[in-house]
Amino acid sequence: MKKFRLVDNTLGWLAFLIAAFVYCSTIEPTASFWDCPEFITTGYKLEVGHPPGAPFFALTANLFSHFASDATQVARMVNTMSALLSATCIMFLFWTISHLARKLIVRDGEDISMGKLIAIEGAAMVGALIYTFSDTFWFSAVEGEVYAYSSAFTAVVFWLILKWEDNADKPHADRWLVLIAYMTGLSIGVHLLNLLCIPAIVLVYYYKRVPNADLKGSLLALTISIVLVAAVLWGVVPGIITVGGFFELLFTNTLGMPFNTGTILYILLLIGSFIWAIAETYKDSNLRRQNIAFLIAFALIGIPFVGYGWSAFIVGVVILTVFYFVLNMKRGKELLVSARMKNTALLCMLMMIIGYASYAEIVIRSTANPPMDQNSPEDIFTLGSYLARDQYEDSPKLYGQAYTSQPKVAEDGRHYEIKKGKPVYERKEKASPNEPDAYFLVRNKTSQVFEQNMFFPRMWDNAHAQDYEQIMGGIEGHDVDGVKMPTQMENMRFFLSYQCNFMYWRYFLWNFAGRQNDLQSFGEPEHGNWITGISFIDNMLYGDQDLLPDELKANKGHNVFYCLPLLLGLFGLFWQAWRGRRGIQQFWVVFFLFFMTGLAIVIYLNQTPGQPRERDYSYAGSFYAYAIWCGLGVLAIYDWLKKLKLSGTTAAAIASAASIIVPIQMASQTWDDHDRSNRYTCRDFGQNYLNSMQEKGNPIVFTNGDNDTFPLWYNQDVEGVRTDTRVCNLSYLQTDWYIDQMRRPAYTSPSVPIRWNRLDYISGTNEYIPIEPNLKQQVQEMYKENPEQARKQFGEDPFELKNVLKYWVRAKDPQFHRIPTDTLYMTIDKAAVRRSGMMMPADSIPDRMVISLAGKEGLLKNDIMMLEMIANCNWTRPLYVAVTVGSDNFMNLGDNFIQEGLLNRITPFNTRKGGSFDSEKTYNVMMNKFRWGGVATKGVYLDETVIRMCYTHRREMAQLAMNLILEGKKDKALKVLEKAEKVLPTYNIPLSFSYVKGGPIMADAYYMLGKKAKAEAMYNDMWKTSVQYIRYYLSLPERTFNMNMSSCAMHLQILYQYIRANEQNNPRWAAAHNNEFLGMLKAYETRGGKMQ
Repeated sequence: MKKFRLVDNTLGWLAFLIAAFVYCSTIEPTASFWDCPEFITTGYKLEVGHPPGAPFFALTANLFSHFASDATQVARMVNTMSALLSATCIMFLFWTISHLARKLIVRDGEDISMGKLIAIEGAAMVGALIYTFSDTFWFSAVEGEVYAYSSAFTAVVFWLILKWEDNADKPHADRWLVLIAYMTGLSIGVHLLNLLCIPAIVLVYYYKRVPNADLKGSLLALTISIVLVAAVLWGVVPGIITVGGFFELLFTNTLGMPFNTGTILYILLLIGSFIWAIAETYKDSNLRRQNIAFLIAFALIGIPFVGYGWSAFIVGVVILTVFYFVLNMKRGKELLVSARMKNTALLCMLMMIIGYASYAEIVIRSTANPPMDQNSPEDIFTLGSYLARDQYEDSPKLYGQAYTSQPKVAEDGRHYEIKKGKPVYERKEKASPNEPDAYFLVRNKTSQVFEQNMFFPRMWDNAHAQDYEQIMGGIEGHDVDGVKMPTQMENMRFFLSYQCNFMYWRYFLWNFAGRQNDLQSFGEPEHGNWITGISFIDNMLYGDQDLLPDELKANKGHNVFYCLPLLLGLFGLFWQAWRGRRGIQQFWVVFFLFFMTGLAIVIYLNQTPGQPRERDYSYAGSFYAYAIWCGLGVLAIYDWLKKLKLSGTTAAAIASAASIIVPIQMASQTWDDHDRSNRYTCRDFGQNYLNSMQEKGNPIVFTNGDNDTFPLWYNQDVEGVRTDTRVCNLSYLQTDWYIDQMRRPAYTSPSVPIRWNRLDYISGTNEYIPIEPNLKQQVQEMYKENPEQARKQFGEDPFELKNVLKYWVRAKDPQFHRIPTDTLYMTIDKAAVRRSGMMMPADSIPDRMVISLAGKEGLLKNDIMMLEMIANCNWTRPLYVAVTVGSDNFMNLGDNFIQEGLLNRITPFNTRKGGSFDSEKTYNVMMNKFRWGGVATKGVYLDETVIRMCYTHRREMAQLAMNLILEGKKDKALKVLEKAEKVLPTYNIPLSFSYVKGGPIMADAYYMLGKKAKAEAMYNDMWKTSVQYIRYYLSLPERTFNMNMSSCAMHLQILYQYIRANEQNNPRWAAAHNNEFLGMLKAYETRGGKMQ
């Protein structure tokens, strides 16, 4: 056994070194897109990220950031942390597989033969390396995100329970359980996914303690494990907030003490109660005192108090009473719950709380008002809201509305019925400094009540009604109170076909069968599907893969594993399940780890169609569990070879050598689409947004999504780029905490020009202001009939922006909480406009800016705050909107935009008729200031998100070239086009086919510059791509073709546009391609297609 442990430990560390080398060699040297820039920022400066936060991640990332030589290396250090944690996960996976394998082929007390040693270690290495090179895990391993950390916790915790299993009969074995509880508490400070290991942990515990375990006992153990998950997730996490909140209200509102006094006393009382209870259970001298101490500690942790208010108190008392009787129950002469069990439970709860206490970092840092302080969780109530993710939409789980359900009308017949939930408390704004601290009830959480409901609703969101119908091919439904509700059969079909198959099994098979490409799929046969690499199977599933366009064939995300990992896992799964009592017990342990971290998440999330990105990273724990079976598959082969009369050593060597080919083949496929080592796009493109702003005036830029906000925050907070500017996210600007932050200076940027009192924008105030243009005439008549009174009530000009904001929007009388016009005006300070540095699109400056609200029924708080900033900036503080912000997010201000670089500047001019592009400033920043993220490096991997950002840059450069041509600056235009081809080369970023991606605009610009051959070559490439798509669609079977008919029509429309564009510039080319177009159009119509 000693020899085995030496070999096992050595090879485990070898697996770590292999994984560490692979991941550290392929990490992104800077931030990646999506949440990574935010997490790196929270780590570097311990700022507060999006709910529910990751404080332990931030603390360890901060530690790693201290090894950076300068600020530009911080992201690399945090990414290295993810790489090393991922390698740690691989090492513990190795040891987990070797433990399980040893238990199955080595009898207790038996010496391990050389053959069995090779088989065990070979199985562990194969399983570990399969997971090392799997698509999903490798993706998370090379970026600064929480999922690599969470996977490491999963691996360690699962290994720890197996370590306990080996030592369960020894004295002090329960220390392993206490360590597991501590690690679980720490993991909450990274991600809640680790809690899903609990059912597997409970099963290991049950099978060890009950040698003759049966089905009934197993089901009972599983039920207890689910209760434990719920107790932590909905007990400990919110329970501490509930009880602590009671103490805080008592000491602050009732006893008049300062903020946080009750919270501090509660924490001290909580710790004291656990110390007392642990001491009592350790001494075991007085049963009554012991049980009372246990129940006090249990009560203070908050688990019994389910719900809120008096109902939570009553439920808590009932649960505590039941527990008291259970603690006094006996089985024969022995207590049902021994003092040791209580002591272990208390130690576990205490260790979990200590681990969970990393959330103190969130409150401490929020109190310091850092530049990024999301939700501003400065006290126990705001922390509770932060942990509960209140800002995100919740979905029904077991019972609730369908997407067609109608809101229930209240008894008065005038309002919809709303269900009240937990109260929301906030700090009361003081009228004077001497006023005592107090909390006030802002509102209760509310939820809509619906007339029609169903069990296990999977199609529930009316915003996705069309998507549900399309995915299901139409929904017949059945009538419920005059409303068409989906039947339970249709509901389950959607659950199985979309939520399970498309949103889980597709991802699972990416990792163990193969992946078509890295493009996000919305159900198309050519994007993001799982494949095998076996032609007849793939062609049967998705049409002839040889006919796919070249740009898809060349996609680096095209990985084929020939289902080898999948088959190896199936061998291991069935071999384990049929390996006697110990085998079937192991199988259920691994299965519930697999299920809870996979399909159970699918059930809980209840995802809607049209997700903004692929979600495979959520299920990495499930793929980890399957990798265990992949490793055990080596033992299945070894067992089979032994039955062929081969010696144990020979069989083990052949099985291990043959199986190790599987991860090697995977590595050969997945290396090129996971190697981010020369890519700097997120950082550089973020800087391009910031550098598009002018250098004076402390500009403000409005953004909206993750990828036009987080990279900018990262550049400012970590690398110190353009800290004189302010990035203002419009989706956050709806909240009072974010407005608070915008009103504070940050670095060298002064506060944004919002001059409202906080009481005017606190949560629940001015959330939505209706627009009622029918009041306009009444107001005008009032100014005619009684002008003096009207001016006193509504200002000199009733439709002046500042007056509307002051006298209507912020009026004390609720009847004036509306906007009485759909056209606002703002008097322009012409001298300020001339000083501002903006381009003058006209010879004269208008006297008033016109802001049209036509087509809008009302304004949200973020719209109103945007107008407040426009009213107060006086043009000398530039306001910009990123080009990536959708038009729904900035009212009708597009009429006033002038583009500068990647931003649209808000101006007082109406630019719809021309003058909406500042070509000189854009030329200067694009040619001299923009950075290109290494995308011109041959062989660099550019995933779909990066490519999309590259297309944005190409389009904007093409637009610049066109504007320069129209201004007669052809030399500059040519330089721009040549620069675009150099920094965004087609060998890495194909021209593609869409005008949105810039290719056709560049070709047209070349025509206008007289570069006919160049333009024709570009059109030939784009034509070829669309033709390949059309031929692929036309080759599909009837059902698949009908589903993709619109995509085929889109490409035909694109070809038609190409012909029209070339009729003037290159009529020979247009005529030559017209016949090919007509032939494909005829083939399309023959198959039932129609052009609109």
